[in-house]
Amino acid sequence: MRETWQHFYSTAFWQRRRKLQLNAHPLCKMCAVVTPATVADHVEPHKGNWNLFALGPLQSLCDSCHNSRKRYVEVRGYSVDVGDDGWPTDPSNGLS
Repeated sequence: MRETWQHFYSTAFWQRRRKLQLNAHPLCKMCAVVTPATVADHVEPHKGNWNLFALGPLQSLCDSCHNSRKRYVEVRGYSVDVGDDGWPTDPSNGLS
């Protein structure tokens, strides 16, 4: 089922905002600056809230990170990334 807010992404406003984001930050934030970004991703899911969609912070991601790593965090509620010390980097996971 298509969400009622999907049309937000076809607006001229979004196309301009997406282009500005990717021009300002052309590399994927999650790939540690090695992969060209193709997605202007909402840091906080907007869930159809126009104000959050239009004004919320964005991050540049590659398709792979957007569709896998970012999706995992949204579904689980936390990241499984680990720091150099071997401990989880996300305090939301309950292990740190």
